[in-house]
Amino acid sequence: VEFLYCDLASMKSIRQFVQQFRAKNCPLHVLVNNAGVMLVPERKTEDGFEEHFGLNYLGHFLLTNLLLDTLKQSGTHSHNARIITVSSATHYVGKLHLNDLQSRCSYSPHGAYAQSKLALVLFTYQLQHLLTANGSHVTANVVDPGVVNTELYKHVFWVVKVVKWMTAWLFFKTPEEGASTTIYAAVSPELEGAGGCYLYNEERTKSADVAYDEELQRRLWTESCKMVGISDEASRLP
Repeated sequence: VEFLYCDLASMKSIRQFVQQFRAKNCPLHVLVNNAGVMLVPERKTEDGFEEHFGLNYLGHFLLTNLLLDTLKQSGTHSHNARIITVSSATHYVGKLHLNDLQSRCSYSPHGAYAQSKLALVLFTYQLQHLLTANGSHVTANVVDPGVVNTELYKHVFWVVKVVKWMTAWLFFKTPEEGASTTIYAAVSPELEGAGGCYLYNEERTKSADVAYDEELQRRLWTESCKMVGISDEASRLP
């Protein structure tokens, strides 16, 4: 195991990480997008993005796009490279505000978190569409890990923390259990060549209806390219 530092809340850090990784001339067979914050108070990343949207979504959007060439070169017809993005069941109640992605008009920790998780699902479906159109040997899937007992809940109200402490053993998954569907998406032979899936408990399931809106997928993709400073056309090249 070799560690390379990457701060998903910093566009500069992401670009530096990709430069370091590329310098190693290593193939890239599996990319798991799993960083995240939840219900944080209103604050911004160093690039001025609302933190949920900037870290949970835009950081992964930029990282994935900058690594696409390496992924495409690493995948083969019989062994596709795989991109796995971790979302949440919270995306089912999320609303994407294309005119206010930074939640400037009205900030809600719950709303901002849900929007970031919905954006990840929309991103995955559009990414798979582009990969398929380019004939790339890369698949993109999105995972719902379930309710997992981690430090992600440190910003919730204290009463919720007490309830979590008392009931986690019964209702929450352990981190190992929560990782099972991500691992399944990364290595299962059943998913070889299969992309654009929403996975929960190691099974394909249906995501929110709005996530299948292809026009919304395209508009989010285009806007995201502008926000992180990459070419929309370049990201579509094989």
